[in-house]
Amino acid sequence: MRVQLDKIAIVLNEPHFPENIGAAARAVKNMGIFRLLLVNPIDCDLTRVLRTATHNAEDIVTEMEVFDSLEDALAPFQYVVGTTARLGSHRQSVKNPRQLAMELVDITRTNQVAILFGTESRGLANEHIKHCDCLVTIPTADFSSINLAHSVMIMVHEIFQASLEKREVFVPRLATHRELEGMYDHVKETLAKINFINPENPDYWMMNLRRFFGRLHLRARDVRVIRGICRQIDWYCFRRNK
Repeated sequence: MRVQLDKIAIVLNEPHFPENIGAAARAVKNMGIFRLLLVNPIDCDLTRVLRTATHNAEDIVTEMEVFDSLEDALAPFQYVVGTTARLGSHRQSVKNPRQLAMELVDITRTNQVAILFGTESRGLANEHIKHCDCLVTIPTADFSSINLAHSVMIMVHEIFQASLEKREVFVPRLATHRELEGMYDHVKETLAKINFINPENPDYWMMNLRRFFGRLHLRARDVRVIRGICRQIDWYCFRRNK
């Protein structure tokens, strides 16, 4: 089994410069990936985009999808990879591009994968990281800031290399991002009702749960079970407070 390149999309969150969008389009075309998604691009001047994409990647630019919100862009994907140069308490278990690429051999067999990149100036914030199933960082020397389009090229090159190698491990179809976000909202509301998490700052407490569930690679039926437990707790709280 090889990485299924048609199951992978590159997502640029709030890119600032058309030239970076065009260069990213050229990079994904070079490496056999055909989906490019933009979320709230600051400037998407197609003339400047196409200048750096070149005519060979014109089809990528013509067919790229533009979204108003990150949640909408990620909704249909079962696995979301966030790219980051910064580490911290919310950015643990970070992989390198080669490790990630080899894992995608198994994951892309039955799942759609989004590789998420942040803005040129700030990268991905914690509010974006919470949507990711895993994080990847590109190893560098002392200077860790890499141009957006260069980062895209490094990532898709490693993925393309993995698409040339065979590997046989089965990963089942995972829950979509939309299904997971619905579950997380339900879990947050339920845990706040029973005072398990601080209702004043529930998202802070939910980060640990997101990391925990993220490691489990939940399937759609797992999400239904967890939401069923939440509904039972909700019912019990309602009966008790009548």
